[in-house]
Amino acid sequence: MSTEPAAGNTGTEEDAPGAAPPRAEEETGADGAGPPAAGEAPPTTEGGAPAAEDGDRSGDSTAEDGDAGGKTAAQLSEAEAELAAQRVERARIAARKAAREEPVAAGTKLTGKAAELLAAVRAVEQGERPAATFDAPASPVAPRRAAPPPPRPAEPVPAPPAAAAPDPAALSAVAALLTRGGAPEALAPAAVRALGEGAASELESDPWQLLRLAGVTPEHADAFARALLGAEAAPGDVRRGRALTVRLLEDAALRGHTVRELSELAAALGEHGVPDAEEAVQEAVAEGDALLFQDGVPPAGDEEEEAPPVPVLVGLERYALAEESLADALGRIAAAEVGTEDGWGPAAEAAGRGSAAELIRAAAAHPLVLHTGGEAGRAETAALVSAARGLGLRAFAAAHTAEGRRALAALLGAKEPALTVAGLLSGTQGPARDEEGRFALDLLVVLDAPQLGVEEAALLAESVPDGARLVLSGDPGVLGSAGAGRVFGDLLAARFAPHVVSRTPDPGPVGEFVSGLGVGEFEVPRTGGHEVVVVPVRDPGEAVHRTVQLVTDSVPRALGVAPDETQVLVPGHGGAAGTRVLNAALKERLNPGPGRFGGFDPGDRIVWSPAPGRTALGRVVGADQEGLRLECEGVPVRVAPADTGRTVRHAWALTAHQAVGHRWAAVVVVVPGDAVPVLSRAWFYTAAGRAERHLSVVQGAGEALARAVAARPAAERHTRLTTLLSRPAEG
Repeated sequence: MSTEPAAGNTGTEEDAPGAAPPRAEEETGADGAGPPAAGEAPPTTEGGAPAAEDGDRSGDSTAEDGDAGGKTAAQLSEAEAELAAQRVERARIAARKAAREEPVAAGTKLTGKAAELLAAVRAVEQGERPAATFDAPASPVAPRRAAPPPPRPAEPVPAPPAAAAPDPAALSAVAALLTRGGAPEALAPAAVRALGEGAASELESDPWQLLRLAGVTPEHADAFARALLGAEAAPGDVRRGRALTVRLLEDAALRGHTVRELSELAAALGEHGVPDAEEAVQEAVAEGDALLFQDGVPPAGDEEEEAPPVPVLVGLERYALAEESLADALGRIAAAEVGTEDGWGPAAEAAGRGSAAELIRAAAAHPLVLHTGGEAGRAETAALVSAARGLGLRAFAAAHTAEGRRALAALLGAKEPALTVAGLLSGTQGPARDEEGRFALDLLVVLDAPQLGVEEAALLAESVPDGARLVLSGDPGVLGSAGAGRVFGDLLAARFAPHVVSRTPDPGPVGEFVSGLGVGEFEVPRTGGHEVVVVPVRDPGEAVHRTVQLVTDSVPRALGVAPDETQVLVPGHGGAAGTRVLNAALKERLNPGPGRFGGFDPGDRIVWSPAPGRTALGRVVGADQEGLRLECEGVPVRVAPADTGRTVRHAWALTAHQAVGHRWAAVVVVVPGDAVPVLSRAWFYTAAGRAERHLSVVQGAGEALARAVAARPAAERHTRLTTLLSRPAEG
């Protein structure tokens, strides 16, 4: 099955009480609401208990900052161990940043390239000069510098120890300052995590740093600044402009973008009352928070015809450098020579005439291969790994989830070559690293490739040794990664490597229906059975009632599928038929209880999100003074009380982003009428594709759902990877 590439967007949902339309996670994120805004009461969990605030807006969650939720190092999950590995990668990127030539001194105006780019934009906008005359490189194309060897340890990166509790004195100082500024004391832990133990002095000198905390709006930050600074808190304050610039770029990253056009960023700053948007961007770049780019400038002297203006792009430095690092690593992999082992031909012949044989032949001849297909196409990647192992090669395959790993192991007939990406990167699964920090392997197949964010992909690609083969496989029709970037889609668009399209159809009526969605067709198969059923409803209240009825009665009675094997999927957390409402209704029927442990009871189905983009499904086992005890995919987990409301949700109903990489015997997709503005083909395709035997669609959107499937693609992500891949590496 082959579909057009599509990528969803992610971010943090802000679900105001009474808001009508639920915001789909492809626009607003897979996980819950942020902390209380300044002047508001702290939020509550689904059970009504006070909820801990989300992590800071920089994307570093509590777990990422080393807070293990009260666990010992031996009890840390592989997701947290991967975060340790990513910290090593960020340290490497920071070292590259520190080694830049001619760094801009903090607090000064821009000089050199950045100043020239801004001057170019002004001149183009004023009609003084065409964009083609600015920043023309001395040579036709400026080559990228080869990436230096990554300074990673030879041994697997160890899991971080449990973080110490924040310094009580620092918390007290921040809480007092927040109270003085009219903000809730509940923000103090998040402020210390984001700004360090000197958070109080930093906020006092620059109150707009409060925008580093999730859920704090510009309006609330302005009120906080006025309370502390009085008349000095002006709209044109350079500190305000810089903080807003960073916030807007962080919000864009939550939606999947690694860059924004400078003109769009300036307009957004203007909407927030920043009088000099250019100065705000200058300050953000001068402080090292952002970088400027102008990709695709025509060579000097090429003036036969006037070229369209080339936009100036602005991006957070962490994503910009990760994208550069990824392009370097992919170029190195693609340029390497692969072995000429005997036996690839017979292995391809043994696979038959299908796309599995094509994949084997492509991997035999090329170091980097792209493979697209649906669920059935995963068997083709397993055939490739088995063929390589039969030739004596060290071949491994990594999936996005533990469930995907188990399915891979079943296809391969052995657990050893089947991994998760998180387990591979953390060193808890798969091959060790050599003295250069690269994996000791000959072939790596990465499934669920659309779920790779740019930072994770950079760490993965730089860990592939010279001469090894890398195969990226996935379904381009599903929602994209929870992190910034569009790695798989950009590689497909750039035609950077051989591309093998699976011709193996997904089986049964559900597979036929999902395949049709992939090409924009909403046609329920007429099989006479109960595999795909559309249940029309008039309003969200009826949608909730029918959903509970399907899960608890209709599906078990007609198909013999227990409620534990049935999953409800919806566009978003909020609204009258979002995950919060449906989880409350399903808990009442399937596991009633008072929610005495922060809104949870033993036996509750939950999803645990220790870090952005990382989710694990499980159940509540119990709780004590040290926190909530969970069992997630067979692994015991303990979550500290302060982190429960931020990282744990009920999971009878999930968003499609939370469900990526998982499958259930039966799936009930709820499409309420108030979700029409956020419906897209990618969302419905992803949700429907989670079903194995039965799919019910609780349909309250009428013809709007079919129109969205036929015509509405997922929102585009703005990245630089395609452009970077088109530049020749230094030879």
